[in-house]
Amino acid sequence: MLSSKVDPPPSRQAASIDDRGRSVAGLLVDGGHVPAADMVAALGDAVATGAPLRRVLLASDLIGEDEYVPALALRCGVMALNRADHPADQTLAGLLPAETCLTHGALPWMWIGTSLVVAATSRAGFDAVRAPFDATGQAVIMAAMSEADIHAEIGARYGRAMVEAAETWVPDAEACRDLGHAGAARVAIASSVTIASVGLLALAPLVFFAALLIIAVVSLLLTQALKLAALIAARKPPPRPGPPRHPLPDVTLLVPLFREAAIARALIDRLSRLSYPKSCLSVLLILEDIDRETASILAAADLPGWVRIVVVPGGSIQTKPRALNYALRFSKGSVIGILDAEDAPAVDQIERVVARFQTAPPEVACLQGVLDFYNPRANWLSRCFAIEYATWFRLILPGLARLGVPIPLGGTTVYFRREALEAVRGWDAHNVTEDADLGLRLARHGYRTELLQTVTREEANNRVWPWIKQRARWLKGYAMTWATHSRSPRALIRDLGLRRAAAVQVLFLGTLLQFLLAPVLWSFWLILAGVPHPAAEILSPAALRGLFVIFIACEAVTVLAGMLALARSPHARLMPWVPGMILYFPLGTIAMYRAVWSLITRPFHWDKTQHGHSAPDRPGSDRVPE
Repeated sequence: MLSSKVDPPPSRQAASIDDRGRSVAGLLVDGGHVPAADMVAALGDAVATGAPLRRVLLASDLIGEDEYVPALALRCGVMALNRADHPADQTLAGLLPAETCLTHGALPWMWIGTSLVVAATSRAGFDAVRAPFDATGQAVIMAAMSEADIHAEIGARYGRAMVEAAETWVPDAEACRDLGHAGAARVAIASSVTIASVGLLALAPLVFFAALLIIAVVSLLLTQALKLAALIAARKPPPRPGPPRHPLPDVTLLVPLFREAAIARALIDRLSRLSYPKSCLSVLLILEDIDRETASILAAADLPGWVRIVVVPGGSIQTKPRALNYALRFSKGSVIGILDAEDAPAVDQIERVVARFQTAPPEVACLQGVLDFYNPRANWLSRCFAIEYATWFRLILPGLARLGVPIPLGGTTVYFRREALEAVRGWDAHNVTEDADLGLRLARHGYRTELLQTVTREEANNRVWPWIKQRARWLKGYAMTWATHSRSPRALIRDLGLRRAAAVQVLFLGTLLQFLLAPVLWSFWLILAGVPHPAAEILSPAALRGLFVIFIACEAVTVLAGMLALARSPHARLMPWVPGMILYFPLGTIAMYRAVWSLITRPFHWDKTQHGHSAPDRPGSDRVPE
């Protein structure tokens, strides 16, 4: 057996004999790394929170890994290694699966003579992985190493395979990835519909228009009826949970970053405000391997001990859900939260999440917070966006949740029980609105989502073309989600029941049809302008008047919803802008047609939204009042 001889420094060998068995706390104090008073406080925090002392010390920035690892080595009587000075033996990659290495923080590293060196972050982790080697008579010895070095080596060894798994974790039957392959049946159906539509338009244009009008009006009535039902159901906001019980669970926040160099530093400042004990919190900043600019900004930053970076290797696609699936493997929290780069969460947000999960029944697998903006007054577009978000997150979603309708999740300020998230196999890596899809899959697997009274403020996309591109991606994802879950209507009804399955169709298909067929309804403005309209040839004057009553009533529901939502938000001064939303929604129709084109040409392309272009309206606007 070939081996590379590595000897620890003589002083370290001697120290390991003298100091073996001493506590890490005592070694750090005696070595002058941590003052005795600070160590006593850290030990108290460890007892109070249930967190390991290592987590407490690193999270408090009392020490770094470069100080803790040598102390651990002395405690265990082993050598301390680091990845830079002692490169790993790449031939050892097949000895343990990546999942085992990540779970226990241990990794076969090198040979010393005929002994296998296993790098580990703890004695317990080393003991957990040594059994297979002991069973074969292979001599194994432990080396202490930082978690960052072990994770970096796991990424280097197993990254490609882990990325492939991340891209296909959701089973074929529940994923949208086959939508990129036009099967013969799908092509035949699409061709038949297209030919029939063109033929009907050419041979009987009035009949064609009448058909579109019926579809547009029916979808309008159904979506507005669902909205009205949600408004009635959401008359009272959900109660705020009390304080969480100890011991506190580990919480991991996954924060995908791609080309976010402009806002990376502000993100760290905002996350630092969170009041949840940092010893029970870990933040994974997720970078794509091609994003050198953001990586260089973070490398130059002084990141706190509770923040780590996960670099996602390239693969067949590049999407946010793919990155989330990959990074989830490196997380340890029993509660998994998602935040975006520009987010400013409420200081006590995680305490509220933990408290609700502690009291909620097990089927409550997900908690969705409220999204708001810190730049709502930047311009007309941001004002309208703020009104729309207030309506959606403060009224519509709470109402849908109370009605038992599956919730299309927001992409941020959403928290999961880890076991439930893994049970449904995470995010569909090919879906560009992975959040909406995941909310529906959770419901189909028997889980529930609740709305939580906690707010995250973020940057409103207030430039017209970027707004259209962002909305086009959302609508494309809605279309993908609808198509995926409607492949088998019988299965959808079996999983959700007839009422909830019908509500899903209204929510997803109705939304798409409203934007797609909006020009048909806009055409009725021609009548008010005195211009001849084709509807006059197929509808009686009474029917036309009835249509106008429907249009006015539906617009009244939209205005009412906006007013009620603003009354529950900090943006009551935006109420005069609510009637003007009639000029805002046509942008969604432009986005819808862009989404259709993108769905045909590049179904899995992620049209990235750039952040950092609009500052908070005033200093402190990115702080949520407690």
